[in-house]
Amino acid sequence: MVTNAISMNNVSATTLRRLVPFALTLGLLAAIVASLCIGAYPMSFWRAADIVGHLALPWALPEDLPWPAKEVAVVQVLRLPRVLLAVFVGIALGISGTALQGMMRNPLVGPDLVGVSSGAACGYVLGVLFDCPPGVCVAVAFFGGMTAMGCAYGLAKLARGAEGIGLIIAGIFIGAFCMACVGLAQFLANDGQLQNMVFWLMGSLTRAKPNTVWTLAAPTLVCGSVLMAMRWRLNLLSLGDVDAASLGVPTRLLRFAVVALVSWMVAAQVSVSGIVGWVGLVIPHVARMLVGPDHRRLLPASALLGGLFVLLVDDFTRVALRAEVPIGVLTSLIGTPFLVYLFWKKKTKGWNDG
Repeated sequence: MVTNAISMNNVSATTLRRLVPFALTLGLLAAIVASLCIGAYPMSFWRAADIVGHLALPWALPEDLPWPAKEVAVVQVLRLPRVLLAVFVGIALGISGTALQGMMRNPLVGPDLVGVSSGAACGYVLGVLFDCPPGVCVAVAFFGGMTAMGCAYGLAKLARGAEGIGLIIAGIFIGAFCMACVGLAQFLANDGQLQNMVFWLMGSLTRAKPNTVWTLAAPTLVCGSVLMAMRWRLNLLSLGDVDAASLGVPTRLLRFAVVALVSWMVAAQVSVSGIVGWVGLVIPHVARMLVGPDHRRLLPASALLGGLFVLLVDDFTRVALRAEVPIGVLTSLIGTPFLVYLFWKKKTKGWNDG
């Protein structure tokens, strides 16, 4: 009887974990539409959903719009780009943190630790310092993030530590150098440039436009899809290099591919929204608590949960605070106490006891 009860509990727990990604998908879609309704110009949920549906199918738009042109402009021009940018920021950071933690078997690894965020920040502030146009600043930030990743990986490879902790240490070194360059650029900047740098470094979604959304959406969809296709290999890699190699997994090639894909996504994210800290570190832990350590469910859950989290935080700044508080500040304020609580709760149990 006890055995049967235990097996039934295991089956029910497994079933619930399988339903979590489905529930998160519905929650994210509902949150997207709800986010389009709130603000200085409120509208009903179904009106916003109807407008979005017709915008997604432009050939189905009637010549005479059934809604006021003001409502269409509010949704299409003001709110939809910002909502989509917030979702893609969360998706990129959620997937990146989960992939890095699984690859390195280290729960304290995040996208910031491989030097990409610092490199992108360095590129952006240099662009601002030399009065480059906004589009050029984004391109320079992206180039800086990818360059920092290449330097970190090359330094780790020289030290024969590109497979594990060596990459983290090299990323810390490169990140410290990049942040020193950021400090020097801030010292040399004038008041207007300094204000732009500081606000952007704290993370902001105020510059959301269709082109910035696509700048992040394209690499997130491409790299995220590739990582989703490799998620069963991440399960094998989390067993250890020896066991993974014995099962036919090319560990070095797989690690390089994961780092390159993550770096591309994070560099794109930082180039359009600044540094949004702690999301890539905290969200994988929450997702692991919901669906377990299996990357076949963990990666999709982290992506959905990351998008939902960043979107809700941005909604909070727009509606509750009614001020453009940098989103990176709020994510750090929320993420740090949660991670401290999680660390205290787990104690010596291990981080994979989801």
